Amino acid sequence: MPDRTVLTQISSTAWEHPADRAALQALRSIPGFDEVVRKVMGLIGERGVRLFFTADAVRVGPRQRPKLDALYSEVIETLDWPERPELFVSQTPFVNAMAVGFQKPFIVLNSGALGMLDREEQRVLIGHELGHIMSGHATYTTIALILLNAGFSAIPGLGLIALPVQLALLEWYRKAELSADRAGLLASQDPTVTMGMYLKFAGGSAGDDETNLDEFLIQAEEYENGGHAIDGLFKVLNVIFRSHPFNTARAAELQRWQKSGAYERILGGDYPRRGASDRPLGDDVAEAADYYGEQSRRAAASVNDVLARARDAFNSAFRGPANGEGGSGGSAPAA
Repeated sequence: MPDRTVLTQISSTAWEHPADRAALQALRSIPGFDEVVRKVMGLIGERGVRLFFTADAVRVGPRQRPKLDALYSEVIETLDWPERPELFVSQTPFVNAMAVGFQKPFIVLNSGALGMLDREEQRVLIGHELGHIMSGHATYTTIALILLNAGFSAIPGLGLIALPVQLALLEWYRKAELSADRAGLLASQDPTVTMGMYLKFAGGSAGDDETNLDEFLIQAEEYENGGHAIDGLFKVLNVIFRSHPFNTARAAELQRWQKSGAYERILGGDYPRRGASDRPLGDDVAEAADYYGEQSRRAAASVNDVLARARDAFNSAFRGPANGEGGSGGSAPAA
């Protein structure tokens, strides 16, 4: 691919999904959430998180996995990030990666992901995780991982507020992934490779067979817009306890962002710079309202369709036989 455009001084607000920011604000507004943050950070701390991976993962550098280190340097240069968070590779078959930590977050790539992805797809994945760090997601991601894996019972005094915080954390986590997906695209600057990564996440490597991204995007559209009206309920139930959106939905959401023109405008230099005045909160609220409003309209249409079907079925069941059917004669009906 040709040389990538260096996005000089780009601010993370350039790619952050409005629903990400809205969900984070909702999370912060939950009574007791500040206490959760203090308790988790006080109990685990920065050193505890970092020491775990220092003890049982491989830290990447010029003399340790130098090709991966060089790729990481390219991603940092493309997104013009002045810091170089530590990068670890963890031995696990799970195809995933994460950005964790509090004061000095770092990136962990699972060996299962690196084994499945080619070099350009690895670029997307690293850009995705660096995007999390640039957006300030790592603190909340770390808290979510600790609470969702260790359980709220592991942190004394949090039992009563467990479920609301858990659901809000997961809602934010899923929306934060949509933001980082955009950062991954900007790091790669190749939409086909980027969306193809989610095809692999969904179905694995094809080996000596073939895959088709267009067919995958058609499948994504069918999932989002097709099916019976009641499927909307199952879609909500299927995702409510997940930390990540479904891979078809991620690819479709990324394609929508690309088609909106925002991606091309950023590559053309039209994006907010770090250090510029903050984006007005009202803009975030308005965009998030549009996003959730569209989702609500789809859900409402589905519910209305279900209710209409139920009403028709009820009327058919209790309405008497139609005129002229099943009768034994008698006078003609009145005009």
